[in-house]
Amino acid sequence: MVPGGWQGGWVFEPVAAELRRHGHHVEAVTLSGLEVDGPADPDRPPNLDAHIDQVAGIVERSGGTDVALCGHSYGGMVIAGVADRLGDRLHQLVFIDAYVPADGDSCWSLTSDAFREVFVAGARADGRWVAVPDGLDPRARPHPLASFLQSVRLHSFAGGGSGQAYDRTYISGGAWRGSPFVELAERLRADPGWRVHEIPVGHNTARRDPHGLAAVLAASA
Repeated sequence: MVPGGWQGGWVFEPVAAELRRHGHHVEAVTLSGLEVDGPADPDRPPNLDAHIDQVAGIVERSGGTDVALCGHSYGGMVIAGVADRLGDRLHQLVFIDAYVPADGDSCWSLTSDAFREVFVAGARADGRWVAVPDGLDPRARPHPLASFLQSVRLHSFAGGGSGQAYDRTYISGGAWRGSPFVELAERLRADPGWRVHEIPVGHNTARRDPHGLAAVLAASA
């Protein structure tokens, strides 16, 4: 389970606990640079490639093939990159109100103007780290700007699900102010390669409806 911007694996704790009660092994990832204690090297913020490398390493060490990769928001960029490399190891991709990139896309190119303003304003202090927006959990940490800006390079991953070894699920948070995902969810509803669910609680699905999210994930698995 890969969190979105500013958040760590802690955001999935209630969801993970419920899935474990159903017999699933769950690993909620804190991406490099987002550690609660702060980044290992503040002068070298990780980019998108570094986060893809990190999660790909976890998949490679898992030892199994029934792996579901779940990505929230920015985490969609990461799991798409991992699927491009290790698609034969995956059973399912789950995008939770998340970006679904094509080759050459970035979080910056896919997001809304409202989020671009947050990125620019948040990075004004040092140009490297995007400050935590108001209203997030106290455990949230500044996010590396480079990972929001870097374009993803994809060779085998594409927006449609046909011809892929793994299933694809999109979980929409519904319409919320500034959402860059409403049109995406509608497009995927019409794509036979995707299953689309809606948990209309806004963007932070794991925090606002952990039981609903766990139920959809357990049923999908």
